[in-house]
Amino acid sequence: MLPLRRTSLLIHRLPLARFSSNARENVNQSATQHDSDTHFGFQTVKESDKWKKVHKVFEEVAASYDLMNDAMSMGIHRVWKDIFMERLSPVGNGIRLLDMAGGTGDIAFRYMKYLQKQTAPDRKPSHVTVCDINQNMLDVGQQRWEKLNLPTAGDTIEWVCADAEKLPFEDSSFSVYTIAFGIRNCTHIDKVLSEAHRVLKPGGRFMCLEFSHVNNEYLKWVYDQYSFQVIPPMGQILANQWQPYQYLVESIRKFPQQNEFKTMIQNAGFKCVEYENLTFGVVAIHSGFKL
Repeated sequence: MLPLRRTSLLIHRLPLARFSSNARENVNQSATQHDSDTHFGFQTVKESDKWKKVHKVFEEVAASYDLMNDAMSMGIHRVWKDIFMERLSPVGNGIRLLDMAGGTGDIAFRYMKYLQKQTAPDRKPSHVTVCDINQNMLDVGQQRWEKLNLPTAGDTIEWVCADAEKLPFEDSSFSVYTIAFGIRNCTHIDKVLSEAHRVLKPGGRFMCLEFSHVNNEYLKWVYDQYSFQVIPPMGQILANQWQPYQYLVESIRKFPQQNEFKTMIQNAGFKCVEYENLTFGVVAIHSGFKL
């Protein structure tokens, strides 16, 4: 199965460059037309500047992204992602999964491993599209995929650099849309949700794993102390980067509360929307269906 995996990777190197250019052109055109104020962490910036700042953050942290995830969460992010995959419980044949903001591949790789456990002899191969606006993150993901040497049993994976607010995919293209720890970095969350709804097939499922809000006041105080007093210095020590991790903890506080985000998903047209808090609300899983 090794030649198949390598072929898949090579086939998609040319589109990567094309989509990368288009993603940035689309953001620039949209920002020029409506250049309103928005937030970048606790800073107020123009919309045309936010995507550049976010892009720079992830360019800077790409190489140390997985190390810092383990350090900041003490490894718990792996448990959150495992639970996320359990809640998704992908079943059926020929599933097409779009993993948005999936750069380094954590969700996609879990899905591919899940598929290999499906033993039905007549199972149709599935396809995963890992999509991210940052090419550096995708490069790290591709390198990780090559090192994994995971048998695929005919399942395929591709890597596409594109903007979540203006996806280069046809309507009703995917069975499942996942986005983990990415949507809070987008300038227009409503546009991201609208695009997710557009590219999903009828009956398709939207699932989001994102940092959220702790409601218990004592736990919230402890969490805030850890976030602001420990995480940025940890970023400086382990990754020689303070500012990106200062942005990280600030961006979490600016993200909508669980019920507010649920309403936004419903407003995008999704039905049966619900959410589940993990670790007292430090993160939440939101789910909805295109019916």
